[in-house]
Amino acid sequence: MRSVLSTPNLKPNNMIAEFLAWAKPKLLVDRRLWALYCIVYFSWGMGMNCFGTAMEIAKFTYWWQVISCYLLYMVPISLLLRKLPFHTQYAYGLVAMGFLEFGGYCFGTSYAYPDNLMDRFFGIRNFSLAMALFFALYFPLGNWGVGKLYGALFKN
Repeated sequence: MRSVLSTPNLKPNNMIAEFLAWAKPKLLVDRRLWALYCIVYFSWGMGMNCFGTAMEIAKFTYWWQVISCYLLYMVPISLLLRKLPFHTQYAYGLVAMGFLEFGGYCFGTSYAYPDNLMDRFFGIRNFSLAMALFFALYFPLGNWGVGKLYGALFKN
């Protein structure tokens, strides 16, 4: 019986090379677009962290995690997904945010307030799922918003 990895296209080195070949042109965009994504997502992240803290839902352990999560994680993913349909962006975004939410609460880099609004509404066991479902909307909505801003600011 043949192994799946013996198939030429599924060898790890080929998979990485194929991914990089697919991703590189999507990430090599106008620097102004990168800057706009960073400004929008940083502002959005700081605002959501302040909102989550004020409403005692959840917060980052450290403020600078907005940079690692929103700028270093979410902006590149948004650029990779930006030309896909809304539902596809949401589906891939859900996977990406699922890993991020799981890691954040597992490693203690995110803090969920006890008996918070989300716990009361969805139940304590559904908190991370609810957060991932909500934050997955960032990718299609962020791409739409940044696209509109970029078009308005940098018309050719």
